[in-house]
Amino acid sequence: MSGMVGNKHVYRIVGAASLLALLADSASALTREEVFNYRGADRQKVLEEGAKKEGTVVMYSAMIVNQVQRPIADAFRKKYPFIDIKYWRGDSNQIVTKLTAENQANNFVADVVEGSGLSGGIGEAQIAAPFYSTYMDILPAKDVSNGRTWITTRYRYIALGYNTKLVKADEVPRTYEDLLNPKWQGKMAWNAGTDASGALITITSLRAAWGEEKAEAYLAKLGKQKIANLAQSNRAVVDRVIEGEFSLGIGISAHHPIISARKGAPANTVLLDPVPALNGTVQVTRGSRNPHAAMLLVDFLLSEETQKFLQTAEYFPANPNVEPEESLKGIVPRNAGVGDVVITPDMLVNNTARSAQLFEKYFK
Repeated sequence: MSGMVGNKHVYRIVGAASLLALLADSASALTREEVFNYRGADRQKVLEEGAKKEGTVVMYSAMIVNQVQRPIADAFRKKYPFIDIKYWRGDSNQIVTKLTAENQANNFVADVVEGSGLSGGIGEAQIAAPFYSTYMDILPAKDVSNGRTWITTRYRYIALGYNTKLVKADEVPRTYEDLLNPKWQGKMAWNAGTDASGALITITSLRAAWGEEKAEAYLAKLGKQKIANLAQSNRAVVDRVIEGEFSLGIGISAHHPIISARKGAPANTVLLDPVPALNGTVQVTRGSRNPHAAMLLVDFLLSEETQKFLQTAEYFPANPNVEPEESLKGIVPRNAGVGDVVITPDMLVNNTARSAQLFEKYFK
């Protein structure tokens, strides 16, 4: 009799162990898409347990390595020592090209992608997958795509830069109309090489804010001002303004002249209403090999802890609980009392071709 009781205990122990194993297996049996979109109360536990089995995660990003990517990676490893995070840096076009090649080969290396101006292209190619993060619940609606294929991580504001030795304080253009003053003819430059700053982003922003008819009428007038078309980054445009080659730089990153001025350069920024606001975003690839670790990294990038790394590196954090670095608060449109127009990745995809046509028509 006692033997039978012992057997029952054994059966109960074995049964409990089997149940626990079954529950563990059910968690690991989630499909990639289910992991990306998991919302259960045990989400953190499920992601960590899955990530321990995966052991690694790969991120492609346009963020500067020494200033941002390496500190973020070190902090992520400290929080999740069981995940080996690897990262690769490239500009938006390089990232899209690399991902497109991986997509065509059906051999994804990247799990997570972060950067400005690339999300629309990735989404259009169906490289990005819909996903869920708890941070979607605290971010404004404009910072999450309708299809949940990207979330905003940071912003970049586009403005007018000027040389303070060449432009008197009472002559600084304050509106787009002021750029039509004949005194600026031949004294302005912009980046004519990409859709993420300079000419094309300025044209796209005005079309979005003013409508096609008003925007084109203005561009026709601006085209007579003989703006120099530079095949250089907007940072290089600012440098040439600082050197005195041009008085004004159109469509530059608003923070660049301020950072240069702190080092003694004759540079400053003015926000023209509407201010183009470009968002950097995070996405996950539909072929991710490490979906659990990918979602932990997505959450980490959006956390206050990581957003403070962006603050320190003089980026503009998207998390509403993290303000920009003190000296840059004044060029955030809402702080300056100036309107903005958010240029999402989808808008870039849908509008760049038409903006390029207008550029060719009026500025070539």
